[in-house]
Amino acid sequence: MGFIARRLVITVLTLFLVSVLAFAAFRLIPGDPALLALGTEATEEQLRALRAEMGLDRSLPAQYVHWAGNFLTGNLGNSARFMGASVSGLILHRLPVTLALAGLSFLFVILIAVPVSLFSVKKENSPVDRIVATLTALNISVPGFFLGILFIWIFGLGLRLFVPGAFVSHSENPAAFFAYLVFPALAIALPNAALVVKFLRASIFREFNSDYARTAKSKGASRDRILNRHVLKNASLPAITLLGMIAAEILSGSIIIEQVFGIPGIGMLFIASITARDYPLIQTLIIYIAFVVILANTLADIVLQIVDPRIRLAEKV
Repeated sequence: MGFIARRLVITVLTLFLVSVLAFAAFRLIPGDPALLALGTEATEEQLRALRAEMGLDRSLPAQYVHWAGNFLTGNLGNSARFMGASVSGLILHRLPVTLALAGLSFLFVILIAVPVSLFSVKKENSPVDRIVATLTALNISVPGFFLGILFIWIFGLGLRLFVPGAFVSHSENPAAFFAYLVFPALAIALPNAALVVKFLRASIFREFNSDYARTAKSKGASRDRILNRHVLKNASLPAITLLGMIAAEILSGSIIIEQVFGIPGIGMLFIASITARDYPLIQTLIIYIAFVVILANTLADIVLQIVDPRIRLAEKV
């Protein structure tokens, strides 16, 4: 079975298991979505009517089969939390915001992690290298949401470089939209970039101690030449895997960061759906998150095979 066929099978099975587990978990948690939608003043007749409309009066297997059938035909249902709005419409409206935030965050991760790692390696055992190691450890230990709060306090309330909470839609003003996303993206990127620096830096030093690097050095090759032509390609493999995991995390919606900065993306929508026990919206968002994780890891595997053909040959054996 080829790589693509295997991935398709794994994707289908994973999404099926995730949908079943998500469906069962939220149905077993105490709470009544009808009561949350209508409030405590609703009569028993009104509650029964809404439960019947939402399909909650059926057995759990019947509810799952009904939901899965609609999902496979593209009918994602209507949201109870957002006044009956279509789930697909809600997600498509919020998705560009999350994609823009994720793209900007990932760009910052690359732009910070790669140059810092290479600079640190070239300054090995120097004061600069020790400073980089210290800042890396500090950024890894600081949660992204705390950085977000610091950015709001320093750059928003203090220096007034942006107005906290004054989110601007990309349809209204694209420039203001991306300008507002800079600090949230940095809050997401800095801890992740520090993690990549730690992995890449350690991987480069490990490759420098390998036989092929020592052989190149014995033949008179400079350290920079060994790094650029031999070491960096092999050392990047663990970092590529890590970058796939980071991409999955930020593409699935940076829930806390979106809450901190008031960004109406997938993460904030997910929190609202859980709070309101909005079953159609919750289940669809969980499927989306699972799909994003699988897709990001698949793309990371493809990049690994391109960078290192030995992985592709090993899979054929």
